[in-house]
Amino acid sequence: MHFDKRVAMITGSGGGIGEGVAKKLSELGVKVVINDVDQAKVDRVVQEINDNGGEAVGIVADITKLDEVENMFKAIVSRFGKIDILVNNAGIAKDRALRKMTVEDWDSVIAVNLKGQFLTCKIASEYMREQSFGRIVNISSRAWLGGPGQANYSASKGGVVSLTRTLALELGKRGITVNCIAPGLIETPLWETLPDDVKQRLLKAQPTGKIGSPTDIAHAVAYFASDDANYVTGQTIFVCGGKSLFANIG
Repeated sequence: MHFDKRVAMITGSGGGIGEGVAKKLSELGVKVVINDVDQAKVDRVVQEINDNGGEAVGIVADITKLDEVENMFKAIVSRFGKIDILVNNAGIAKDRALRKMTVEDWDSVIAVNLKGQFLTCKIASEYMREQSFGRIVNISSRAWLGGPGQANYSASKGGVVSLTRTLALELGKRGITVNCIAPGLIETPLWETLPDDVKQRLLKAQPTGKIGSPTDIAHAVAYFASDDANYVTGQTIFVCGGKSLFANIG
């Protein structure tokens, strides 16, 4: 994959999938900006990337707040002169059955998972328009197809798919591509918190019988973010071990 002195910002990259994406892009020669709400997590990832010969800086910002998003991109452009790649990875989950789901559960998940992506796309695309180039990669989830106890999460991730398609239509003539990745079960810190019986049930529902890794997602992100993906936009690719192919149970 080809990258021409690109600069990327990855939200929620203080761990999990976002960290994996940031490290993969760095390995490919991309300068990366690590964003999260936890300073310690940001500092750790930045140091690991820089210690391995990459170039990374960190910015702590809440992507649900417009002023913080604006200031973050101003800082990126001030440091690097541009922003080429935006990877919208930050997300949270508060799964509950509808009868137990609170308004706060709904609002907080929609705010981070959907509003946050809207705000970062809005601000980043203004800079990308000026340079007539940009790559936006939004992270959705296989759960956008629906899942019991995930009304808020599935709705937010379905919104990400629709946002991706709409922005691809709006921004295509500006040299900006917008694509989406829908991961399935991925080995992250969240996975490790699940009880063993839940893990086994979820694994049995996998056609491949195994869980994916952040690196699996990073490979897909790297393609969409590369100069090679010039004629690909508005697409959603499932990286889910085949789980998207049948009923959303388990």
